[in-house]
Amino acid sequence: MDAKRHVVDSQLAPAHPPDERRLVTPDDRAASPDLVAAFLEHLAKERDVAPNTIKAYARDLTEFAGFLGPYFGEGEWGWEKVDRLAMRAFLAHMAKRGLARRSSARALSAVRSFYGWMHRQDIVVDNPARSVGSPKLERHLPGHLDRRQVDTLFKALQTRASEGKFPDVRHLAILELFYSAGLRVSELRGINRQDLDLLAGLVKVRGKGRKERIVPVGDHAQRALREYERVRDQLCARLGSKADRTAVFLSAQGKRISVRAIQQGVTKWLAQVDEGAGLSTHSLRHSFATHLLDAGADLRAVQELLGHASISTTQIYTHTSVERLKQVYKKAHPRA
Repeated sequence: MDAKRHVVDSQLAPAHPPDERRLVTPDDRAASPDLVAAFLEHLAKERDVAPNTIKAYARDLTEFAGFLGPYFGEGEWGWEKVDRLAMRAFLAHMAKRGLARRSSARALSAVRSFYGWMHRQDIVVDNPARSVGSPKLERHLPGHLDRRQVDTLFKALQTRASEGKFPDVRHLAILELFYSAGLRVSELRGINRQDLDLLAGLVKVRGKGRKERIVPVGDHAQRALREYERVRDQLCARLGSKADRTAVFLSAQGKRISVRAIQQGVTKWLAQVDEGAGLSTHSLRHSFATHLLDAGADLRAVQELLGHASISTTQIYTHTSVERLKQVYKKAHPRA
């Protein structure tokens, strides 16, 4: 059985009962999938890492183990044999496969964390991934709506929602909240009723790494959410005990709405504004940040509102503003 199969099987195998679980020791010299399983368990139980991050790390470490088998050739290999050259070869392997640099950087981060954990457990002598630089990421200017498009979008949504149908009222509330608070799709889906305070105009959001932040909710979004609460309560009354009374946004069946349903609904409306632009739920988050900075908002404040861990992530929106200013300049200045 090759190393890649070992790692995959480790994700499918049931966890050992507490009385049978053994500690990983430095004597485990083979490329044991138990090490990967123990590392992922450490992330989940001791560091409280988000489930999606753990799944991504599991995929990346599976990819890494699958590469190392052929790289070292026939016979057994161990995690301690991996050096800087092997790490660079792994990055080259992903590049040859045509993967984006962002995917390669994420995989390297997973391997670096895995080796950091093994080093702290005295399983390996050092962390070879620390000496390998991450691929330089492409800096794409994010797609966003201009103010005219925002007005067009919400006028159309308000007209449809005025008919009072549950899906249309919900769509208006979802898009208003996306644009008002600059949320990620997973953040919006995860909002519970107790997290939303429309009297104070605030919503508590759980972002990446399960970090919580408080974000203001604008007047337009508050009105849309109050109307949505009315039709949601009617839905819950009809469904009775079948309805989820914890979640804010529900499906027509009374369950917490899925990410896919949110994306499909938002994308459909955004396509009516700019059909060929490929706008998505994240475009509303980009629009939120860009319009705040255009109006003179402080970069640090926007960083906090977006829940970015690094200011460099927020700075891409300043590039968006600069590019637009250049376009205006070229059109308006007689000697541009």
